[in-house]
Amino acid sequence: MNRPADLDVLLQPRPPSPLQEIRDERFERRGVRLLLKRDDLVHPELPGNKWRKLAPNLRAAVEGGYPSLLTFGGAYSNHLRATAAAGRLLSLPTVGVVRGEELAGRPLNPSLARCVADGMRLHFVSRARYREKSDPALPAEAGAADAYVVPEGGSNPLALTGCAELGRELAGAADVVAVACGTGGTLAGLAAGLGPGQRALGVPVLRGGFLAGEIRSLQTAAYGTPPANWSLAEGYDHGGYARVPAELEAFAADFEARHTVPVERIYVAKLLWALTALTGAGTFPAGTTVAAVLTGRP
Repeated sequence: MNRPADLDVLLQPRPPSPLQEIRDERFERRGVRLLLKRDDLVHPELPGNKWRKLAPNLRAAVEGGYPSLLTFGGAYSNHLRATAAAGRLLSLPTVGVVRGEELAGRPLNPSLARCVADGMRLHFVSRARYREKSDPALPAEAGAADAYVVPEGGSNPLALTGCAELGRELAGAADVVAVACGTGGTLAGLAAGLGPGQRALGVPVLRGGFLAGEIRSLQTAAYGTPPANWSLAEGYDHGGYARVPAELEAFAADFEARHTVPVERIYVAKLLWALTALTGAGTFPAGTTVAAVLTGRP
């Protein structure tokens, strides 16, 4: 199979993703204009930041002749699902190193079952071993010693090149571009692609306060000097990754009903909640245009 040609088919979509204006009185009464960057529509099987981060790595893996792709994630990882789908589309074997060895003896949840259906072989490890995921011996333990390794969440310097294109698509369209953050790679690249006078705002969906250092490290590796045009809005994780308490679920359902836009719960709902709260608190001056990047779909 001529995989580079197949790769071109996979990577042909679809940018720029649509930019949709939302009329919402919670923003309008503060003089703030809200736009949605519909990156959830950028690719039918690899939506949003998953496509933007994976595409450069997929090209490197295929054109480098690697026999397989190995990556990391938790039991509900969107990144694992996207990598498995990409492997199926490219006929490239994939291996997922999954956090939680106890899961190996349980029925697969729908997320992991989707990975397996797309051809991914799962390798379950303890949480302690998972924290050592940068150990070069781990791919061999997973039976994929020669695999192209993509880090957790797909965030590496190469991925930033794809996410910077997202920033360039938004040049001149908004004063603030906001995105939910897991590993920080999307924000790191997005900020680098923005134009003069624009700034990026990240909303972490995990607890811990560690993300700023990770973002600066990624930007230093990719660009030498980290751009200074970004910040983080901490405190909107709603209890941690994949936690969707009742009030967040109600907010997301209400936003969907108001605007007929699907709201992914783990990332996008927390982003929109944060922007609504920050706007209500007067964080954005009247006349500000805020663009929220919808990085995935339900």
